[in-house]
Amino acid sequence: MPEGDTVFHTATRLRAALAGSVLRHAQLRHPRLSTMELTGRTVSGVRSVGKHLFLRFDDELSLHHHLMMDGGWSIDPLGTRWRRPGHQARVVLRTDEVEAVGFLLHEMRMVRVAEEDRLVAHLGPDLLDPAWDDDMAALAAARLAAEPSRALGEALLDQRVLAGVGNVYKSEVCFLLGVTPWTPVSEVDTGEAVRLSHDLLYRNRNRDRYDRNTTGQRGRGRGVWVYGRSKRAQGCLRCGGPVRVAEQGEELRERVTYWCPRCQSGPGPD
Repeated sequence: MPEGDTVFHTATRLRAALAGSVLRHAQLRHPRLSTMELTGRTVSGVRSVGKHLFLRFDDELSLHHHLMMDGGWSIDPLGTRWRRPGHQARVVLRTDEVEAVGFLLHEMRMVRVAEEDRLVAHLGPDLLDPAWDDDMAALAAARLAAEPSRALGEALLDQRVLAGVGNVYKSEVCFLLGVTPWTPVSEVDTGEAVRLSHDLLYRNRNRDRYDRNTTGQRGRGRGVWVYGRSKRAQGCLRCGGPVRVAEQGEELRERVTYWCPRCQSGPGPD
């Protein structure tokens, strides 16, 4: 799934392109929504919560959707050729100037704006919530500490604990804490884990995912400490040693994770 910063960035782009504009043409290519008429409506706003997106229209309607692993939005001037096959398009929105196409969107449903919070009530504190403050950080840390024997990497990915962390940030936060992703939560400072998670996502909230940077260093190939750096020619950005890679999680929730055995202490995979 995309990281929370990718979803936030998508919402920012959609908001800039569509908010306040009248839809001259609209299609919802979903069996439950195909009869919903949006042409002539005004886009009133776009909201992201964790990895969920809400596209709002006048009359207090909101299109909820999730990008999952393969979803995404293209926003281009009218007449631009689509970048993905037409059969993957789930939402087509045209204004006087742009066309926004949502490809392979998931969990699509039309709800009232007042119902949005109900759909995301199961999530932990959103790391990119505009209202993020010390109280939200403390709540996230408490949720992270609630299962002390749980592996840190798994806990960070649990959107019910804190919303927004994906595989990249899981690996990078564990690296910055100096522990492996299999280290029990009880052995880390959960407040610091939340602070790092929020800081990294916040710094990247307006970046394209291909420009994501967790190191603060400039230069090609220097944007991350360990994630994706398991090839021999790369290695750990700090020590230069080999980066290991393994799956973490149970059954369908397994996710790839990276770590440096020199810079990070703690248990490894079974």
